[in-house]
Amino acid sequence: MSGFFETLSGAVEGSASAAIPAAFLWGVLSIVLSPCHLASIPLVVAFISKQGPASGGRALRISLTFSVGILITIGAIGGITAVLGRMLGDVGPAVSYGVAFVFLILGLHFLDVIPFPWSGPGGSGASRKGLLGALVLGLVFGIGVGPCTFAFMAPMLGVTFKVATSDWVYGVALLLAYAVGHCAVIVVAGTSTARAQRWMNWNVDSPAARILRRTCGVLILLGGAYLIYTAA
Repeated sequence: MSGFFETLSGAVEGSASAAIPAAFLWGVLSIVLSPCHLASIPLVVAFISKQGPASGGRALRISLTFSVGILITIGAIGGITAVLGRMLGDVGPAVSYGVAFVFLILGLHFLDVIPFPWSGPGGSGASRKGLLGALVLGLVFGIGVGPCTFAFMAPMLGVTFKVATSDWVYGVALLLAYAVGHCAVIVVAGTSTARAQRWMNWNVDSPAARILRRTCGVLILLGGAYLIYTAA
C-alpha cells in the first residue's frame, strides 16, 4: 500500500494529464481508506432514507449539500488553524468530544430513539428542511474529521502550495479535483440509496428501510466512539 501511495504522490507532482486524475483518486481514497471519513457514508445514507421516498435528483441535492457543508468547514478550519499557528485541522479535544456527542445523538436518532422535527417525510417544506439539515450535518461532520482530513491532504497541500507559486490556477485545479473525488463517494452513496428505494418500493416505514437506517445508526455510533478514542 505504501508503494501505491508513493506512485500516486509522484503522479500528483507530474504532468497535468496525470496529476488531475491522481488528485481526484486521492480524494476518493481519503473517504474509502479513512475510518473517520467512512462515517460520512452511513450518515448520508441514513439521512436520505429517513426523509421518505426520494427522487434521484433530491438525493443528489442532499448529498451535494452535505458534501459542500464538509468542504466549507474543512476550509474554515484550515484557515483558522493556520492563522493561529497550529497544526492544520487541530481543533483540540474539546471540539472533537462535542462532535462525537453529536454523532451519538444522530446514531440514536437513526435508531428511532430520538426524534428530530426536520427528519420526517413531507412536501416542499420538508424538502427544504432536509437540505438545511444536510448542510448542518456536513458542517458539523467537517469539524470532527478535520485532523483526519489534513493528515490525508498533507501531500496534496504540499504539491499545491509548490505549484501555486508559479501557477495558482493549476494549484486550485488540483485542490478542486481532490474535492470532487472526496465528494463523489458521498454523492454516489446518497443517490444509490434513492435508487434502491425506488427499485425495492421502499418507504420510510418499510422493514428493509428501517434495517438499513438502524444499521447506519449503529455505524454512526461507532464513528462517534472512534472520535472519542482518537481525541483521548
